[in-house]
Amino acid sequence: MKYTVVSATEAHLPDLYSVIDAVAREGKYLAFTKAPAWKQSLAFYQSLLNANAPYFVALDGDAVIGWCDVSPLMGESRAHIGVLGMGLLPTAHGQGLGRQLMEAAIAKSWVNGLSRLQLTVRADNLNAKMLYERMGFEMEGLFRQGCVLGDEVHDVWSMALLRKPTGDGPMVTSWLN
Repeated sequence: MKYTVVSATEAHLPDLYSVIDAVAREGKYLAFTKAPAWKQSLAFYQSLLNANAPYFVALDGDAVIGWCDVSPLMGESRAHIGVLGMGLLPTAHGQGLGRQLMEAAIAKSWVNGLSRLQLTVRADNLNAKMLYERMGFEMEGLFRQGCVLGDEVHDVWSMALLRKPTGDGPMVTSWLN
């Protein structure tokens, strides 16, 4: 099957919820170990769609197999910052979809006026860390013992990508208006 990356729509949300839950239950990549309740998740998804936030899904045919979103930080002094989150089903790893999802989300972030994207990644998730570095994200810090699941303790890297100034006036416009 040919994979595609498209903007997320309301029609994708039920499948997206299942994919997020599956990735969360792997217990390695997300801050939670199961998807939040459907109603809470739906409200989050719809808030991103309503804000025209960068929100993309990877599809295998019509089936959602991954996502990448950029959510805003609250507060006027942080309106230029987005937090990138993403995930893929295990069967979709190694297909270049992570890069395609991130390219789409980053491009739309810059169009939306953001000038900083940030993320966190577990220190033992080397494949994701390498992808983020290839996409231009740089290390900013280490949260020691930033992730604890049962008896497992992991450090977490903080990374960011800054938009290069274009010289065409201010880079930052709020996408929260």
